[in-house]
Amino acid sequence: MFLVTGGAGFIGSNAAAALEAADADIVISDRLGMGDMKWRNIAKRRLYDIIPPQALADFLLRFRGKVRGVIHMGGVSTTTETDVDSVVASNLRLSIDLWNHCAEEGIPLVYASSAATYGDGRWGFEDRSDADYLARLRPLSPYAWSKNLFDRWVSRAVETGAPAPPRWAGLKFFNVYGPNEYHKRAQRSVAVQLHAQIRELGRARLFRSEHPDYPDGGQLRDFVWVGDCVNATLWALQDPAAQSGIYNVGSGVARSFLDVASILFKELGVAPDVEFIDLPANLQDKYQYYTCARMDKLKAAGFAKPLTSLEDGLRRYVGEFLGTEDPFR
Repeated sequence: MFLVTGGAGFIGSNAAAALEAADADIVISDRLGMGDMKWRNIAKRRLYDIIPPQALADFLLRFRGKVRGVIHMGGVSTTTETDVDSVVASNLRLSIDLWNHCAEEGIPLVYASSAATYGDGRWGFEDRSDADYLARLRPLSPYAWSKNLFDRWVSRAVETGAPAPPRWAGLKFFNVYGPNEYHKRAQRSVAVQLHAQIRELGRARLFRSEHPDYPDGGQLRDFVWVGDCVNATLWALQDPAAQSGIYNVGSGVARSFLDVASILFKELGVAPDVEFIDLPANLQDKYQYYTCARMDKLKAAGFAKPLTSLEDGLRRYVGEFLGTEDPFR
């Protein structure tokens, strides 16, 4: 039995699908909320149980010795969330509790960190876990700060020899796109948002650049297919040879928003038409102009799965999901 927190969310539901394919029993901890988006992420799954987050502690107590591993994707993932108390409760306190439980039970833990921890990138995108480097990072939002805070907590626990899971990994996901992200609304990937714009309006809207080094639409991101994130997660969870640590999970290549739009125009058979709009005021001091994952550490640790190019990922996204009657995995 495996526990997936945030298992009805984006990456969590894709991880649950992969675990089901491996014939594992899956327990999901999540809030499904109102509407028909989030529950559809797990509508095709065979599940052992669905546990609300407030009942998670009781579940873990009742099922001591039966959970073989934890994938912790749950928490506040909205980069614009302003309720910092809620962010801390979800992204730090719960993470500490799960770490301690996995240490006591002797089971592996994989948790979601974020590339947002790197802030504006002035200290690079090095997936180091030493205290000095993590302390230099200046995240640009409460969400990103909370993720870095737990990375620093883990670094301190390991450095001081505190109890730890027998195998653990903190995965710094970069700009993930793929099926089951639809409930994220404004936080959906640029890929799915541009796909909708092109289909509905015949054009794509991109932010103007306010940075002299980047042209309009030339802002760069490391876009990563969700399937690659799942592969890294299951490797860290299940491979006995996997080395514990904090790792970047991206494609290793920085591509522009214009690249994404151009590929989607081609896939949809629509003539390119791009409109540039102003960056919203609430993002102007929090906007990253460049992200790119260094992937050498993950590969050196034993992860050998090939990574998906932006062209192949978007082709698959459109052909297998967005362009079908049922876009859910």
